[in-house]
Amino acid sequence: MKMNRLNIFAASALVALAFGVSSCGEDYLERQPQHQYTEDTFYGADDIDETAMLRMLEPLYNNAWFDYNQRAIIGIGSFRANDGWSPYLNGEFARFQITGLTTELAQAWSSFYNVVTAANSIIKSVERNAKEGANQDIMNQINGEARLMRGLAYFYLLRGWGEVILYEDNDEAAKHPTLPLNTEESVLKFVVRDFEDASELLPEKATTVNHPSRYVAKAYLAKALLAQSGWNKGGTRDQATLDRVVALCNEVINCGQYQLLDNYEDLFKVENNACYTDNNKETLLALRWADPLSGNWGEVNTHISDLAWSDVCDVGVWGGSLHASVDMIELYNQEPKDSFRLRATFFTPGRNYDYILKDKGGYTYDKNWMQVKKGVIGDKADCNGKLAQQRDPFNTYMLRFADVYLTKAEALLGNSESTTNAEALAAINAVRMRAKLDPLTSFTFEDLIRERRIEFCMEYVNWFDMVTWYRWKPQYMLRFFNEKQFRGFMLNSGDVILNPDKTLSYRVVPPGDGTWYHGTSWDENGEIRTSYWSDAERYNDGRVVCRKNGIGVSDDNPIVEVGGVPQDKEHGYTYDLWKDALNTTGVLPIKLTEENIFMPYPESDVLQNPYFNMPAVEYDFDHE
Repeated sequence: MKMNRLNIFAASALVALAFGVSSCGEDYLERQPQHQYTEDTFYGADDIDETAMLRMLEPLYNNAWFDYNQRAIIGIGSFRANDGWSPYLNGEFARFQITGLTTELAQAWSSFYNVVTAANSIIKSVERNAKEGANQDIMNQINGEARLMRGLAYFYLLRGWGEVILYEDNDEAAKHPTLPLNTEESVLKFVVRDFEDASELLPEKATTVNHPSRYVAKAYLAKALLAQSGWNKGGTRDQATLDRVVALCNEVINCGQYQLLDNYEDLFKVENNACYTDNNKETLLALRWADPLSGNWGEVNTHISDLAWSDVCDVGVWGGSLHASVDMIELYNQEPKDSFRLRATFFTPGRNYDYILKDKGGYTYDKNWMQVKKGVIGDKADCNGKLAQQRDPFNTYMLRFADVYLTKAEALLGNSESTTNAEALAAINAVRMRAKLDPLTSFTFEDLIRERRIEFCMEYVNWFDMVTWYRWKPQYMLRFFNEKQFRGFMLNSGDVILNPDKTLSYRVVPPGDGTWYHGTSWDENGEIRTSYWSDAERYNDGRVVCRKNGIGVSDDNPIVEVGGVPQDKEHGYTYDLWKDALNTTGVLPIKLTEENIFMPYPESDVLQNPYFNMPAVEYDFDHE
């Protein structure tokens, strides 16, 4: 590990006391104390109010996470889940071709350990100075928030890499810069312990809108326990742990502090989620970024340049290549009424967005494509002027109230194939009915996967839940990844049609043999050999081809879906998009295996630390 870098960073948590940060949140506009303080004099100083004390936590909500949020978050959290795809941005994450030399991989690893080290520094500082004269309630809150964020960083590390290095004392870690890997079970136990401690230390109600209550820790504890209930346990989840998950979710649901927004799309409008607004009622935890116009690099959200393009944004942007995966389009096609979540997540042909380019009468998406919508928030006028190249005011959602409902539903489903449990149905239907969908009368695990994938698509969290499921049901999830998800199929502008029944027809280019954008199938003239549409096979000359007895036959008769398979009713021709596409010469499907679910460690760390080549050990929880 690069311990020198991490320890230097940890100092920023205390340096922030003297210099402040450039956040545009309400808490951080207060006047800074006029004196310089040491750790010994700070906590009991008469002129320190609670706002100034809480300011020491600010790096844990932006700077510490910056290297992960800057770009890696998209590839790891969403592209690996097959939410979306782009050959230009983090394509190796979607193709499962990352190595220890992948830049964003190393940045994510470093960022998570930045959080750990900064949190360790704060925790030790508070524990050393919990003396008479200090505001004990605020001391507990600071301690609790640091433990919450440390636990969260390790929760990400666990689901990203599996076995990782645990440490709680920065000074001791600096003395021993090569530490052993700890087992996955130890890491998960550590995470659960941190979330439990945070749930005891944090206040019943948040002191300010930008700091969490204990119910945020309880919600994360529920997610960690849900993971622990089945982690490496042979395909069965522990019922007593599941019962505890349900109880924790009920506490959060019934605390009265959070609620689902009435309109799903409102979650992704800048007026409801920006550094200059209060958190909306659905936000349990978010990374809070600095004012784009005055914040320092490392404190600002940089997503706008990768997500937006000149049609929808008037600052220097180069994005727009991120588009829906065909896997997600298939999920939307299963339930065309799910159009509210669709339009909030991906731009779709012909749809108007009146909150983007408002001073120009709104923006109508006139492309036959499906570019990513979440995180695209408009131009300067739409953002109160707070927008610049590589700098936008949008906070990064980490946990929403909808997650609590779906966590509860999953725990109540438990080990069953399906459930009609009224409490479970109420939980999953709370999320569905907000999306204006019909309530379910029963649901399966696959139904729950669908709900989570659509609800949180392109919010950079779906892959982490998939890893939890993989550690519970490895063979099920490998079949899911390789047989029910279709990865690396390229959509191009002009390749999507919104049908009158609100379904989507689309053309795909299958993954191929190693060209820079993952290849395709070429003919002898260097042209794409075949265009695969979801409702027919169309060759370059425009012929439509169906299948009869395995032989391609040209046909002008309409093709309809029967039982999910496109067919010509009159002649009995059938067309299987995925079979034909995958059988094309040169196609190399992306395969997930036991070897690539977890990411490789950064090569520089492996070279410097021999423990990366040794078996992981149990963490000594009694070392203190």
